[in-house]
Amino acid sequence: MNSAVLFAGCKPEVAAFGERIIAVGPRARAAAGRGAEVVRLSGVALPGLIDSHIHLEGLADRELTVDLGGAASLVETLARIREWAKPLPKDAWVVGAGWYNDAWPEKAFPSRRQLDGAVSGRPAFLRRKDGHSAWVSSAALRVATVTRDTEDPPGGSIDRDGGGEPTGILRETAMFLVDRAVPDAGDADLDGAMAHVLDDLARVGLTGVHSMDSARAFTSLQRLQARGPLPVRVTYNLPLADLAHAERMGVRSGWGDGWLRFWGVKAFLDGSLGSRTAEMLDGSGTARLPQADLVDMIDRCARAELNVCLHAIGDGAVRRALDALQPCMNAWSKWRPRIEHAQCVNPKDMPRMARIGVIASMQPIHAVADRELADAMWPSVAAHSYAWRDLERAGVRLAFGSDAPVETADPLAGIAAATTWRKQAKWYPELALTRASALKSYSAGAAYAAGMEDEAGSLRTAKLCDMTVVDEHDGVVATVAGGRVTYRRKRA
Repeated sequence: MNSAVLFAGCKPEVAAFGERIIAVGPRARAAAGRGAEVVRLSGVALPGLIDSHIHLEGLADRELTVDLGGAASLVETLARIREWAKPLPKDAWVVGAGWYNDAWPEKAFPSRRQLDGAVSGRPAFLRRKDGHSAWVSSAALRVATVTRDTEDPPGGSIDRDGGGEPTGILRETAMFLVDRAVPDAGDADLDGAMAHVLDDLARVGLTGVHSMDSARAFTSLQRLQARGPLPVRVTYNLPLADLAHAERMGVRSGWGDGWLRFWGVKAFLDGSLGSRTAEMLDGSGTARLPQADLVDMIDRCARAELNVCLHAIGDGAVRRALDALQPCMNAWSKWRPRIEHAQCVNPKDMPRMARIGVIASMQPIHAVADRELADAMWPSVAAHSYAWRDLERAGVRLAFGSDAPVETADPLAGIAAATTWRKQAKWYPELALTRASALKSYSAGAAYAAGMEDEAGSLRTAKLCDMTVVDEHDGVVATVAGGRVTYRRKRA
């Protein structure tokens, strides 16, 4: 039987019954009553922070594969791969992610011949940090029957040397040529890694996430939920490839419960800045989804009452997204179209974005990692890139996240990136947000982007008791989701 809980000592204090808030502030103690369980906390109680763009499957895979994140050079990267591969059977795949050539002294993309020695001739598939390129070995190309005669797939490209042979770098949809041959982890291994990931997300203060993952991840989450309550609320967005299945089943946005629910359909319009595939108005980059297919997708989603999450990084991709979304304004009562990343939006498109109700689902931490690359590759548009303040001023709703595992999932790092970092870095500080706006984008804005504004995003009576309690100097003190403490820092 549920009883009242008083979260005392934090500011404001909060009383909850079951999953819901019954009072906030001075009235909390009286509302909780004398028989309430008292949970003593210190620090500031914020509305539960929500990551509006994360890849749970990618985070879980990092637990099961070789993690190349943070390697400072090609030599260090190859050493990690060699060490990981050493105990594997001779025919086993070497799978991993996180390599980042832009952080190496020699910034050239690596080759399969460099990889072949490190994996001792095994098939290998290694995603770049941004997930938009893959580095594969010669054996992997053979298994996937990718040769000099293989044509570039629509929306992707195979890098080739001077003689026309594949170099081992596959960009955008060309990754699928090899990825489909990579064996998946077993269910037990995936579930164990996924459970660990969710606990880690609660530890950094997250009460909810919007995941951009495959059906494999959703199935794992269902298995975990059957064993007990999840520590983090998950709003799941399915890939465009699965739209037809959702249409046949009649799944609509919001189906599920407060802990695991469907929301939108994720599609890629372009690539990324780091992989040199962001689609720009100057004609550079890669268009992954043709406009006719994009229009068809949006029309089908609007009719099926499924929302859309459109990956668009370059200003050309953003404009195409707006062109396709405009005819479907107010398609239905919970229509919440989103552009994911929106790293470069032409100033002329910002008021239009607001007018047609498109949400900017952005990740401030990307600017910290991308600054030098943006200056080098987008010198004429960097002044209106990662333009959180300009978008807010234009009336665009913001929803913030991390894109983890591409960057850290720590929402406090994201808030710092959106607020104080630009001034410290002396990089277009006028585009920074106030702390209040950044917090809103990680709470009320993210809740609205998933149709949960009546349930989450603020500390108010009758809403879900989701809180992130922080200390000014020591970070996250505790995380509370649905009135349940999902993380509490141990006292020294």
